[in-house]
Amino acid sequence: MIRTLKYASLFLWVLGPMSVYGFYATHGLPHVIWRYTFWDNGDGNNPFAERHYTSCTFIGWYGEYTVAAEAGYCPWLRFFQKGADQ
Repeated sequence: MIRTLKYASLFLWVLGPMSVYGFYATHGLPHVIWRYTFWDNGDGNNPFAERHYTSCTFIGWYGEYTVAAEAGYCPWLRFFQKGADQ
């Protein structure tokens, strides 16, 4: 029993790379926010003004993706797969 556990533990490191690849295969690679558009509430230069975002442009390994904002919000990081619709 001890011997079996000893040999099984030598292969446990494989779970790490397999989980990273699994996340990549299902979600894609990360892209960061590059540009966005929003409704101007009359105070466009105020960084603390309430904004409703309309579109978000992300840039990353697979290029540039412009998508509509989700509920008026643009996340800082989003995952895209290669060949995904823009």
